[in-house]
Amino acid sequence: MGKPALYWIRKDLRLSDNRALAEASADGRAVVPVYIREDNGNGPLGAAQAWWLERSLEQLADRYEELGAPLVLRSGDPLKVLRDLLEEAGADCVCWNRRYNTFGIKTDTKIKSALGDDGITVKSFAGEILHEPSTFKTKSGGHYKVYTPFWKAFSEEAHVPDPVDPPEKLNTISKKLKSDTLTDWKLYEGKPDWAEGFSEIWSPGEEGARARLDHFVDEVIEDYADKRDRPDRQATSMLSPHLALGEISPATIWHRINNEKSISAKNRKKFLQELVWRDFCHHLLFHAPDLAEKNWNGRFDDFEWKEDDKGFDAWTKGKTGYPIVDAGMRQLWREGTMHNRVRMIAASFLIKDLMIDWRRGEKWFRDTLVDADPASNPANWQWVAGSGADAAPFFRIFNPILQGEKFDPAGDYVRKYVPELEDMPKKHIHAPFDAPAEVLEKAGVKLGDTYPEPLVDHKEARKKALSAFEAIKD
Repeated sequence: MGKPALYWIRKDLRLSDNRALAEASADGRAVVPVYIREDNGNGPLGAAQAWWLERSLEQLADRYEELGAPLVLRSGDPLKVLRDLLEEAGADCVCWNRRYNTFGIKTDTKIKSALGDDGITVKSFAGEILHEPSTFKTKSGGHYKVYTPFWKAFSEEAHVPDPVDPPEKLNTISKKLKSDTLTDWKLYEGKPDWAEGFSEIWSPGEEGARARLDHFVDEVIEDYADKRDRPDRQATSMLSPHLALGEISPATIWHRINNEKSISAKNRKKFLQELVWRDFCHHLLFHAPDLAEKNWNGRFDDFEWKEDDKGFDAWTKGKTGYPIVDAGMRQLWREGTMHNRVRMIAASFLIKDLMIDWRRGEKWFRDTLVDADPASNPANWQWVAGSGADAAPFFRIFNPILQGEKFDPAGDYVRKYVPELEDMPKKHIHAPFDAPAEVLEKAGVKLGDTYPEPLVDHKEARKKALSAFEAIKD
């Protein structure tokens, strides 16, 4: 049976489709599952995701207890922690699933080398994304910088392995190992508990991820292609936070969607394209480790951003005076998420109406999103800014009024998150500042009092943004 093996858990908080766990426990070998609270190995952990991680780890610990191999929690430098555990457990092998963020790659490379020098076997496996960025290349041998050819090549060439089954039972060592507790860690203290509304819509953990996928397939996906851009409708998968912490593998989702005969070709393709966009973002991050800090397009290094703390603060609180933007920012604060279409509108407003550096917005989202992702977050912010790979051109500036009218035509989304506009008629819900005085009075809205005046005039802000872009265009 051999000596025990350590399974080092990172962003793979699941038992299903877990190749590192399967290898660590192969042939009935005793396995020690360990989660290490690192300084930076998993990248910066925002407050919203800390709330999620605490609950997900609690459920995962229960699952390992049921399987017979208690989860060990340790804090500190991961190399030291692993060396200590290897000695305490009498183990000679460490297994993990690969990660692709900057901190993770550096940490894993260092540890793999150091443990190898100690005579320890280290085995790593794929599972966080659908492809391996180091080997998935263009015909010329480079890496992809444009999504469409990436999707084309992926859909034609990439083979996504079938998911592996979860273990039914695990063997463990007889020695009881010292472990921290989640209470000790205090991942999310919440004073005051600004995340109290999260639990109304989210169920962290592998079981919650499976239930979310089932619901999406059974109840939602047939509206996906036509209604995914409608924030007033529930037409998205809401799987992103489960993917972000690895409670479900992308391969599991890929095969479930492909194997469901009831899903139309249109909806299947559209959803899989979005799943592969996540892979594309990781592809970009792998080849540009400073994606969250540095413009992909260096021309934007000379862009004249504004230092506008007042405007940024109003944006974070959903008090810009533009209802669709404010609804999105308040949804983010209340639920730890924001509809994807509204994310683009809110990001465009910060970057192009307020002309505030996209990096400030990226950091705010990183702290407040339960699905914060070190690849998708900066890649999507740079896409909106026009500074990223395969980005929307800078002159594509979202008009928050027209976007609201198109994607929230009755104003239901705005009314849900901006209740002070609840009685505004749909004709004026997205531009209350243009409504006649009698309409405002009837709706109980006092601009500058019950609801803010617009921070900027969108038409004038657009002109200024385009002028600033012209200065760096050449």
